[in-house]
Amino acid sequence: MTAWAPPRYAHRVQPHRGGVEEARVAIVGGGLVGLTAALDLARRGVASVLLDEDDTVSAGSRAICFSQRTLEIMGRLGIGPRFLKKGITWNRGRVFFRDREAYSFDLLPESGHEYPAFVNLQQYYAEQWLVEECEVSGLVDLRWRSRVAGVAPREDGAVLEVETPSGPYRLHAEWVLACDGVRSQVRRALDLPFTGQVFDDRFLIADVRMRADFPTERWFWFDPPFHPGQSVLLHKQPDDIWRIDFQLGRDADGEAEREPERVRARVAAMLGKAVPFDLEWVSVYTFRCRRLERFRHGRVLFLGDAAHQVSPFGARGGNGGVQDADNLGWKLAMVLRGEAPERLLDSFDAERVPAADENILHSSRATDFITPKGAACRAYRDAVLELAHDLPLARPFVNSGRLSRPAVLRGSPLNGPDEAPRAAPPGTACPDAPIRRDGQPDWLLRQFGGGFTLLAREAHPVRMEGLRVVELRDSPRPGALHDHSGLAAARLGLAPGECALLRPDQHIAARFATTAPDPILAALRKAVMA
Repeated sequence: MTAWAPPRYAHRVQPHRGGVEEARVAIVGGGLVGLTAALDLARRGVASVLLDEDDTVSAGSRAICFSQRTLEIMGRLGIGPRFLKKGITWNRGRVFFRDREAYSFDLLPESGHEYPAFVNLQQYYAEQWLVEECEVSGLVDLRWRSRVAGVAPREDGAVLEVETPSGPYRLHAEWVLACDGVRSQVRRALDLPFTGQVFDDRFLIADVRMRADFPTERWFWFDPPFHPGQSVLLHKQPDDIWRIDFQLGRDADGEAEREPERVRARVAAMLGKAVPFDLEWVSVYTFRCRRLERFRHGRVLFLGDAAHQVSPFGARGGNGGVQDADNLGWKLAMVLRGEAPERLLDSFDAERVPAADENILHSSRATDFITPKGAACRAYRDAVLELAHDLPLARPFVNSGRLSRPAVLRGSPLNGPDEAPRAAPPGTACPDAPIRRDGQPDWLLRQFGGGFTLLAREAHPVRMEGLRVVELRDSPRPGALHDHSGLAAARLGLAPGECALLRPDQHIAARFATTAPDPILAALRKAVMA
């Protein structure tokens, strides 16, 4: 087995010295979220400068569970098939209590989706592919070994003080996207505090290289014999890498627990002494469930861990950050093109702050269940786990991390009317379904993502300026989408003659009982705050 070798990206000396360089968009942080934002903008024709203080992608597996919605976003950006080819697909999980299985679950019991519930993939692969696509786009100026040491906000953007091996310089950007993670320098420079909670318990992450016969599933143990009184999580990754999370307890010494021999002893107790393995990467972390009060601060917008932090159980960190970028990209592009007013960017706060709160709520509840505080809480948890083995009604109370789902933007100021309230209300990410286009198999979501689209079932709407119209038909028709399985209409809840207005991020903006143009155009104007 050949270990993955991290790519190294060259630092390029910037030609502008002595003055202030200009850019329309600067992205601080070249991790998963920053690269996704850069590629999303590039796909919409917007150039950006991306600054990262390192010269490679992330170390260790980090965010490994890519949810269906994130995979759909990566599909829109053109790299979704790579996740399917390289990653480990899984839909099933198992929960164990002490020495027996409590129950199992299936996250995607129905067929007819291009992407599964989850794909496990080391974060560094995703980042490497994003870098490659950013380079090919010709619209992302990737500047490695470029540390942002200062930020001076202005009404027309912000001036960034950038330190590099070839000397410092200043960059004025009309818009700054802070994607620089938990220790965000931009957040510190603006002196913005987090609100929320830091939990006492510590956890050990170990990336282990081994050949093992565990199935491709998520396994979670409460109080197992090999790690009594604590919890353990196991995930399979590509390249014979397995991610193991060990709960350590609140009094653990983080430095001591990172020592290879101590880690090896924990892994050996779990696998048995006869199973050979190698350690690839080790880290110790604490649960954090907190966020900024607001994500937009004038011309500076915060995304991902720079804006909000959640515990890793539930796969809500990386997925939430990618969905931040998905939410912001089309709005910023429209503002820069003069197609929408600047106030459209206020909806980033209005939509992604509640989404972060939802993730924080689920993560906090999972943390309280996984690490009960006090004897009464532990007794409740253990009773639920005992009952779950035989009583299905107890299983919803088991919380080993509510797994990531896209937020429904119910209270969004961009939502229009819902005249056909059967399924997928405004604010919902459009569900996928198999379709045929001109006789060829295809997927519904592949038809959306550029601009605003009106999807009409068994109707031929009049053409409207600024709006692409797509017909969904029950039988084949040239130029229309053939809903041969009926799943598209069923999942969207569209009856014949009804239609749905879709945003550039594939979310439903409004639903109509007819294709009359006036209310549709009114909803379109509302969706861009025109």
